[in-house]
Amino acid sequence: MIGEALTDIVPGGPGGPGGPGQAGVSEYPGGSPMNVAVALGRLGRAVEFASWIGPDARGRAIEAHLAESKVALAAGARRADRTSSAAVSLDAQGQAQYVFDLLWDFEPPASLAGVAAVHTGSLATVQAPGAAKVAGFVEGLKARPDQGPTVTFDPNLRPSVVRDPAAARPLLERLVTASDVVKASDEDLAYLYGGRDPEATAADWLAAGPALVVVTRGGRGAQAWWRGGRAELAASPARVVDTVGAGDTFMAGLIDGLWSQGLLGADRRPALQGLGPDQAAAALERAARAAAVTVSRAGANPPWAFELA
Repeated sequence: MIGEALTDIVPGGPGGPGGPGQAGVSEYPGGSPMNVAVALGRLGRAVEFASWIGPDARGRAIEAHLAESKVALAAGARRADRTSSAAVSLDAQGQAQYVFDLLWDFEPPASLAGVAAVHTGSLATVQAPGAAKVAGFVEGLKARPDQGPTVTFDPNLRPSVVRDPAAARPLLERLVTASDVVKASDEDLAYLYGGRDPEATAADWLAAGPALVVVTRGGRGAQAWWRGGRAELAASPARVVDTVGAGDTFMAGLIDGLWSQGLLGADRRPALQGLGPDQAAAALERAARAAAVTVSRAGANPPWAFELA
């Protein structure tokens, strides 16, 4: 996993560790790629997370959170001056809005021996100086199709950071082209391409190189396209507490579902390119079930493997 880890500062509670400690807020480890890593760790996958955190209490809280979910932190991740944060607010429907204080850079891993998949997305793919390094690294993996791991990507855009979607498109489209599996929300596509039909964008993305493109639509489920067809998936029934981390859990469940079918890894790229409807349906169902657990409880709290058994 490659991407940001940060501290979510959420209204309510006595104040979080390492933060200003003001009454009325709580602090939790967060960040989209970190949530994906945590969800995969809880599903029993061996995960190393390449991030950018500081030597402060917030950074230590992130390390403890990762360790609790069986996720290893990459050696070069502890080099930030401070740990990034996001002030979170929830609307009446439980949808989260964020205001960010960000530091992001990226140090490529020394070796990818034995790595089946590399995932990235969100702020790590738009925030300088690390974003360009991430794109170059991912493009290098795709340039070695018989050697590099499967690449998965979720743009997970934040309008408060990506203020000019037209300027962000070229870099994000480079990542789409370099990826094997891409997941985006309908909100991401609407922000990135205005009123363009999401299906047209998905078709263009699929033609650019990925084997699988998935568009999530909140409570309306998801759509998926692959070389041999397409599918629609209804959202799994759930009592929604909030949607924090739901998309990240869906992404992790999708990766896990493909992994379980032996479709990840350099030697499995031809099999992924030949994805069939039953394989796609199984991966999508895994993703939807995992996301349904996350929305049923507060915060980015993805399920453990036993909860999906």
